[in-house]
Amino acid sequence: MISMYKSKNVFSEIMKHLFIFFILALSLFPFYVMIATSGKTNAQFVGNPWSFMFPFHLENYTYAWGMVYKYIFNTIFISVTTIFITMFLTLNAAYFFARFRMPGSRFFWYFFLILMLMPGVANLIPLFVLLKDFNLLNTFQALIIVNVAGGQIVQIYILRNFIEDIPQDLFDAAEVDGASHLQQVYNIVFPMSGSILSTLGILQFIGLWNDYILPLVVIRDDSMLPMAVGLVRMDSAYVKEWGQLMAGYTIASIPMILIFLFTMRLFVKGLSAGAIKG
Repeated sequence: MISMYKSKNVFSEIMKHLFIFFILALSLFPFYVMIATSGKTNAQFVGNPWSFMFPFHLENYTYAWGMVYKYIFNTIFISVTTIFITMFLTLNAAYFFARFRMPGSRFFWYFFLILMLMPGVANLIPLFVLLKDFNLLNTFQALIIVNVAGGQIVQIYILRNFIEDIPQDLFDAAEVDGASHLQQVYNIVFPMSGSILSTLGILQFIGLWNDYILPLVVIRDDSMLPMAVGLVRMDSAYVKEWGQLMAGYTIASIPMILIFLFTMRLFVKGLSAGAIKG
């Protein structure tokens, strides 16, 4: 009886691992095809689209880098600037909603929650008109301002829950010592919320790196395009150079892969710290 029970457990574990390996292979297969295609000419791709072929044409990467490097630097500038501004505003706004109980504060909080439910595409036309009226079209400022405004909503929601879990005694002791609210934010909340702020910053960076709709509508100058839109511009309307196109996609994927590899533990720690209270 015991041996039968053990055999069932072993079979169950084997099936679980096979399922995990299947999902992993299914997830990595597009990445494998992208790498394999990035070293091919069009003739090689048509002849064998699924496997590596030699010679592996590294000149595809040289061409792709010459096309996308400016898009990479544009995206890094937009992302870093947006994240720092968003973190500053989010930290102060979350502290306000977590610590202050004044008339109207609950209304503003529910207003923020409603904004979370609104898809960004629904605001695209009025947003375009507003940016046009302020002469912000075809500028980095337009992308930064819009992403700062939109990026705060979810971050404030998560960070507020975290701040509410900080013991009130810490804030009371700081007030006894004469600390202002601003000093409490940067001497108590900021050091304790480092992991969750890092996680929120990583999530926002990933979103900005892949942002497509807003830059497509706002930016017209090719030299100012961010990564997602710039990669589409590499796609010729008449002849698709699949090797060069996939090389560009591979280069664009490298920062995301590095972020995942080096910040995975911090990411999980931040998600746990900012988990919604039950």
